[in-house]
Amino acid sequence: QVQLVESGGGLVQAGGSLRLSCAASGRTFSTYAMAWFRQAPGKEREFVAAINWSGGATYYADSVKGRFTISRDNAKNTVFLQMNNLKPEDTAVYYCAATQGIRWRMVTVTTLTEYDYWGQGTQVTISS
Repeated sequence: QVQLVESGGGLVQAGGSLRLSCAASGRTFSTYAMAWFRQAPGKEREFVAAINWSGGATYYADSVKGRFTISRDNAKNTVFLQMNNLKPEDTAVYYCAATQGIRWRMVTVTTLTEYDYWGQGTQVTISS
């Protein structure tokens, strides 16, 4: 079992930055692939970024490539999402997710149903 708690959301102006954190419980954090998803009002939850167990491989949605960076600190059981050059369309609730044993391919790591554990979400609002 893994419990995930996100933090770092808030209200910023377009062009600004935020850093989201996701703290995980348990001793086996380093065996989990981690990801960030987001859900805007009236829209489906969508993939943002993923990182493998070691931090050596990542995937990003095209909409955030070059602006967002996912990273992890296995010693601190934490995954981060650094978000730069934020746009109003980035406004959403951001969720952290975890899974073990995932096949590390884009088609799987970007799929919501591949993840077994979810945080409660943190709101990110970007004003224009």
